[in-house]
Amino acid sequence: MPKSLDQKLTAIHADPSGAKDFILADAKDADMAFGIGAPGLSPERHDGELRHKTLGEYRDQIRAVIQQGIVDIVLMSTSTSDQLTLQEGLFDHSRVTPAARANDATDVHLPRGGQIHTAAARPFRTAAIDHMQCGHLDCDDAERPRGANLGLYSLTFNNNLELDLHTLERYKEFREEAERKGFRHFMEVFDPNLPGVVPSELLGGFINDLIARTLAGVPQAGRPVFLKIVYHGPKAMEELVRYDPHLIVGVLGGAAGTTYDAFKLLGEAKKYGARAALFGRKINQAENQLAFIEFLRLIADDVLSPEEAVRAYHGVLQKLNVTPTRSLEEDMQLRTAVMSYGGSATVSVPVAVVAESEKPKAAGPTKNEPVVKPTVAEKPKAPNFATMSPTERLEYHRARLKKSLG
Repeated sequence: MPKSLDQKLTAIHADPSGAKDFILADAKDADMAFGIGAPGLSPERHDGELRHKTLGEYRDQIRAVIQQGIVDIVLMSTSTSDQLTLQEGLFDHSRVTPAARANDATDVHLPRGGQIHTAAARPFRTAAIDHMQCGHLDCDDAERPRGANLGLYSLTFNNNLELDLHTLERYKEFREEAERKGFRHFMEVFDPNLPGVVPSELLGGFINDLIARTLAGVPQAGRPVFLKIVYHGPKAMEELVRYDPHLIVGVLGGAAGTTYDAFKLLGEAKKYGARAALFGRKINQAENQLAFIEFLRLIADDVLSPEEAVRAYHGVLQKLNVTPTRSLEEDMQLRTAVMSYGGSATVSVPVAVVAESEKPKAAGPTKNEPVVKPTVAEKPKAPNFATMSPTERLEYHRARLKKSLG
């Protein structure tokens, strides 16, 4: 089945300044960082004891996201991709593209009580490309398309000659192997995981320059299909997009934060040129993941503003009898910065005074507010978004909002 990712990449490259397509990814690869805690806390009571969801429950969530068909990519660990992509074939008849984390440098090693992530990041790669593609070493060429043929490769630079050179050497080796095996990748560039190695006012430019310099010697065949970076604000985003409009820029979500943190980050990044967003913990810790994803898509498709989406999301939770983690007023606050896995923070969204029209309103829609009825659990006959083009999906939501507004 044609993949929505490939269609969007084609459209964006055909018209970089005019294309409205936006790529959404659900990053469900946290088991390569947090281990037991990756699936998130169980919502059930356990006699006062905090208990995490199981790996099976985590994979059930991924199955539901694939079936929903709204995101363009689901990013997984190689072990999860082996089960869902190769063993179960869940992506065979889906427009969603499977992807696997292709490396796990030391700044994402986060066991409870661990300290490894506090030292300067060093490159490491658990996953083998053959394992992602066919489930075993030494794939035949005919086997390679069976599994995940897209991977996330992350780089962390700390402004240190020996460390950064080693990081670049390992990335070069990966790129060359990937090109030989027909494996695509997207490139994640984390901010430095050591404090103070770059003045804060130069951080956005530091990352932009490293991206441009790192890829200057790489021809089209070896380049990443898009980027995943921290959002450093409008100036840095516009600079990178203007430099090379065919370098598709995506933002990473970081820590969960409030619903408004997530929705505003998506809206702001897109406004200044981003064409992709990859959210992991922001989705995984939502009260209702499928509803949360649908509102991300509504924002990405310019159907709702971030402020409207937060209020509508709370309306959906109310209809589903799901108790929100925060009140609407609390959930409309910008609280967190984008966080690295290890915890160092950089500003993700300018924390400005929210305009009067954007301030949280009393719970419950008014006649002037959009009412988005849930298509998650309450409407089993909801339209199949996986088969819709971006234009069809946009027209569907416009018609639905027009009807609800009278």
